[in-house]
Amino acid sequence: MDTKGRVRTSKEQRRAILADFERSGVSVTQFARRTGLKYSTFAAWVQRYRRPKRPALKSPMRLLEAVVTPTPLPGPFLQVQLPGGARLELREASQVPLVAALVRALEKPC
Repeated sequence: MDTKGRVRTSKEQRRAILADFERSGVSVTQFARRTGLKYSTFAAWVQRYRRPKRPALKSPMRLLEAVVTPTPLPGPFLQVQLPGGARLELREASQVPLVAALVRALEKPC
């Protein structure tokens, strides 16, 4: 119990109670009444338990510096320089989605 007389439960205890509830097949109200839990407390547990989980970020976002240098025509209109030294030159705007897909693929771990 805490200083206000409330019964405290650990995450493991809540998980076990919620598992019992899922197996019971009864309503939240009935289960709370049977177990002696306050309805509002138990309903909040169920709501949090059933809420879709947000996917965890796999890696933090990295910001890369973009340097734009003017190039005379007929050269590429965009150059992408990757950290390993590889360079990609675009000559047509229609190639931009392909480069975006390539960069996303290169971000994924092997």
